[in-house]
Amino acid sequence: MGSVRLPPKVPLSSLATGLVILGVLGGTVVTAALRPGVTPNVWDYALPLLACAALLVRHRFPVGMLVVVTVAGAVYYPVARLDGTLYLALLLALFTAADLDHLGAAVTVTVLSLLGVLLGELNSPVQHLDVSQLLLLGGWTVATVAMGGVTRNRRAYLREAERRVAEAEHGREEEARRRAAEERLRIARELHDVIGHNISLISVQAGAALHRIRDRPEQAESALTAIKEVSRETLRELRTTLGVLRQVDEEAPTAPAPSLSRIRELTGRSGLAVRVEILGESRDLPAEIDHAAARIIQESLTNVTRHAGTSAAEVSVRYGAAELTVRVDDDGPDGHHPDRHRPDGHRPDDGGAGEALEPTVPVEPVEPAEPAEGGFGITGMRERAAVLGGTLEAGPRPGGGFRVLARIPLRKDIS
Repeated sequence: MGSVRLPPKVPLSSLATGLVILGVLGGTVVTAALRPGVTPNVWDYALPLLACAALLVRHRFPVGMLVVVTVAGAVYYPVARLDGTLYLALLLALFTAADLDHLGAAVTVTVLSLLGVLLGELNSPVQHLDVSQLLLLGGWTVATVAMGGVTRNRRAYLREAERRVAEAEHGREEEARRRAAEERLRIARELHDVIGHNISLISVQAGAALHRIRDRPEQAESALTAIKEVSRETLRELRTTLGVLRQVDEEAPTAPAPSLSRIRELTGRSGLAVRVEILGESRDLPAEIDHAAARIIQESLTNVTRHAGTSAAEVSVRYGAAELTVRVDDDGPDGHHPDRHRPDGHRPDDGGAGEALEPTVPVEPVEPAEPAEGGFGITGMRERAAVLGGTLEAGPRPGGGFRVLARIPLRKDIS
């Protein structure tokens, strides 16, 4: 059984035009048939045909169409004999002009038409319309123009709503792309920190183990133990970092994130003799500041391990009222640091807060994998500080060695 093909949908505007033309021309024929005693003249047929022809182009030339239909109506009713339904064409012409953003022209024609009808009735010896008919005529005319204005405003409102929806959708897409780019950057930075820091330590400890395995096997064993611990920590951090990329509902493995509260543990795994100094009252920090400061310390110690050719470093963390300051110093290739050795065996800023951590094994210099200045590691540290509104300086110290100094502002709501 074949499918039934429905006729194509006729646009509402075309349907309205057809119905009005049918009403005008059909009304003329019906009026002539109902009034056999009236002999039509040429205007009874010519003017309705002219008005209907103008309606065919009402969307292309709304103002011109309105003028033609108005003139046809103004001539038709005084000189024609049948007194047919040409008024329907005038109503459609007024609606079209108002609907197509020519409200001024529609209002002007409405006022002039009603004034013309009123003056014609006042000056005519024969009363064609009584008061109720005049009010009905004026009401229909004004209501038609008002309906055209309403449809125009509704269409404009819908266009504006669609534009706003499109802009909002575009804004959401832009925001999603921006957040995706930030997340990719964050993951890349985390991976660089995890891999760069821990793999560098593994490389250093492996080199030290190979160097000492024959002469000092006990130190080689310590180095291999350190490699095992660092490898396990690296895998744990990689699982945690890559867990955000998972698309399944399984829970990603978690591990304590790098934090200043674990600074002894973080510096102890660096393979260096690290002197840690805490200045000010240690307190809980916002997670993003705490994490960034710990990562900066990790990356700085990695750079010391890979580039400085020394086995000692100093880490200083100062908790200020409005700023957190992190400083990482090394002595450089010559092992010299101003005032490092004092007659009393203490550093000038040693108030008991500092603590030296011995390296796992003596650190052997390794071939640099990136420049000490301007590399991705320093760039990443600067980005971490800048994201939080802080600054990071990295460069040689006047007396030798290298210094990384980060300043990160603290929010006022930190307790």
